[in-house]
Amino acid sequence: MDRRFFNRAGGGLFVGLAGLLAARPASAEPTAKQHRVALQVSSDDPAVMTLVLNNATNVAAYYRERNQDVQIEIVAFGPGYLMLRDISPVKERISTIRQQLPFVILSACQNSRRSVATKENKKLEEIAQLPGTTDVPAGVVRLSELQEDGWSYVRT
Repeated sequence: MDRRFFNRAGGGLFVGLAGLLAARPASAEPTAKQHRVALQVSSDDPAVMTLVLNNATNVAAYYRERNQDVQIEIVAFGPGYLMLRDISPVKERISTIRQQLPFVILSACQNSRRSVATKENKKLEEIAQLPGTTDVPAGVVRLSELQEDGWSYVRT
């Protein structure tokens, strides 16, 4: 075939694509990404609990510096349920975070709470939790649901 045909056809294609791109409205900006982070606590080690709280604080600071919103949920279950009890080894740190980052959700596994009540020979209501704690039926299920809804999942 004649090379001039390809040049004309290719040139026409380029002009057509350029026209389509130019036709986009100038105000069309990408929508802000929704940042949502789920943090798992399944250890009764105070160092692990502190690391999770540090991660929550760091994530919040990162997005705050960029003027972006973030949702953070800390889900405690199994041995990690200790983190959200009134006898938590990181109780004071959580209190500070609740004041600085009130949007952080603290979710306590109620399966774990029942297990603790049985182990300690107490009624469920005698297992006191930290103020502002949200009860979830099962911590693992909650993390699964958050992931299904598009949340980023971090296990420490």
